[in-house]
Amino acid sequence: MCCGFRPFFLGAALWAGLGMLLWMLMLTGLLPMVTAPMVGPAWHAHEMVWGFGMAAVLGFLLTAVPEFTATPFFPPRDTAWLLAFWLAARLFGVAGLAGAQGMAWVGLAALFNLALVAWLAVRIAPRLLFQTGRPHLGFGLAVAALAVLECGFWFDTLRGGASMRWVNALVGVMMVLIVLAQSRISMRLLHGMLDRFGVNAPDYRAPPPRRGLAIFCITLVTTAELLDVSAPTLGWMGLAASAAVLALMTDWHLGRTLFNRWVWPLYAVYVCMAAGFAALGLAWLGAPWLPSAGRHLLTVGSMGLGVLAVMNIAGRIHAGRQLDDRPWRVVATSLLVLAAIARAVAASPYAGGSVLAWWWVAALGWTGAWLLFAIFAWWHLTGPRTDGGVGCEEPREP
Repeated sequence: MCCGFRPFFLGAALWAGLGMLLWMLMLTGLLPMVTAPMVGPAWHAHEMVWGFGMAAVLGFLLTAVPEFTATPFFPPRDTAWLLAFWLAARLFGVAGLAGAQGMAWVGLAALFNLALVAWLAVRIAPRLLFQTGRPHLGFGLAVAALAVLECGFWFDTLRGGASMRWVNALVGVMMVLIVLAQSRISMRLLHGMLDRFGVNAPDYRAPPPRRGLAIFCITLVTTAELLDVSAPTLGWMGLAASAAVLALMTDWHLGRTLFNRWVWPLYAVYVCMAAGFAALGLAWLGAPWLPSAGRHLLTVGSMGLGVLAVMNIAGRIHAGRQLDDRPWRVVATSLLVLAAIARAVAASPYAGGSVLAWWWVAALGWTGAWLLFAIFAWWHLTGPRTDGGVGCEEPREP
């Protein structure tokens, strides 16, 4: 059985590096920076949020939804069709940058991107809707929001309008998905670490009301920005979202567990998310840096770290392997943190006259992290299970 996480986790890592390389070649003038029909910065932002992020979402949901809903794993044809749509969308998007017949290529990229999210929504919706109590319906609602925003992005792109507002909204929905996913993964992993250190499990609890508050605040500021609410109001909403995200960690155990190299990256996801919304809020209130500082803390930092954590945990477990505790994973995580900080500095007055140098530091850190993942995850994502199990089930060995 071809588990969805295998091609999409590997594809996300490879595209993260290749897409960033193409963007840096544009910035340095080695490739032309197109202006129509797809503006270069819009292509870069969309591909790093949607192209990379959606591949990770596909790999996660195709594996997690059957597990969460106690239903059979999706058949290989679902993975095959979705992978074909994803690859075609990336290919036609790059072709659109060449300029010649650009509108036709961009139109095809739009078609395949929309087919991608539509197919995913149709396949997961029945399982989430008909589960008793619908405890995981939030994932379905988030996918529906992604579909609406993607339609808006391509509508504005194809008519020559301002499409970046839709990408910014996509970032907000990705943050909601991270909160939904991490609340399930972190609780399980932290309980395991607490048991290892001899700490009673009840010392850690995941409070649904605070999770709901964080999701509400993120959704509120995302919607308000999309509707072009005034900057001062957005600023206070951004700070509220930051505080709500920080509140998610107030009940987490803060002993030796925090320094475990499986645990601190999960904290770092929320720290970057809170810092990102705080930087956005302060920028809207007049702080001397660009909003892009906050956006890159959200994307490079929170989304990058969250995706890496999910890939390292779910990608190993559902391939029938134990967790990979080799040092490369800490190095990759640290590179993403470095990249997020460097990109935030580049959007601030502290960059001085070295903005391009900071961009290169961020790009190399980001690319290095995903190259490490691709190298060390290649065999368990492409090879057979070694535990005697089948499909996408967890390891048979303890």
